[in-house]
Amino acid sequence: MFVQVIKGHTSDPAGLRAQFERWRDELMPGAAGFEGSTAGVAEDGTFIALARFTDADAARKNSERPEQGAWWEATEKYLDGAATFRESTDTSTLFDGGSNDAGFVQIMEGSVKDRAKAEAFESPEMLDQLRAARPDLIGGLRVWFPDADFVDTAYFTSESAARAGESSDAFAGPSEEYGQLFNEVTYIDLRDPLLL
Repeated sequence: MFVQVIKGHTSDPAGLRAQFERWRDELMPGAAGFEGSTAGVAEDGTFIALARFTDADAARKNSERPEQGAWWEATEKYLDGAATFRESTDTSTLFDGGSNDAGFVQIMEGSVKDRAKAEAFESPEMLDQLRAARPDLIGGLRVWFPDADFVDTAYFTSESAARAGESSDAFAGPSEEYGQLFNEVTYIDLRDPLLL
């Protein structure tokens, strides 16, 4: 899997969403190798999109389509400044990955001090406990970048269920040592995600 993470800011969430719906309706049918995407705008205007392709070649060919270039040029008009682009093939999924059935998506951006140690905590037993305790959590996608930076996307049935799950003591989770392996993490809440 090849993932592009696009991030920016908008003062016109409705206009930007309409552009992505236009891409879905008009351009997606011709995007060979496109596997899906998660996009949305947080309440503070932060826009983020994760586009998944079979490989880098498919993503490049999509970017080179004239209609894709024209669409992006029109889309940029809805952004406050330039968007940032990051790409990676270093990915992993939680449970069955993302889901178009999600009513709420939370994206976490950060970095980890020791990736191997962090991943060692995420044992099959711990994940089984998490799945049993948090039925609100449908799945997730993690994308790694250089310097142990990551973007983690979690898909929930609804925001209310996710908040209830967060405050529940049904899942203790990994030890405090696990949390200390991570540097500061920022959260982007997509209350009205566009999922393809």
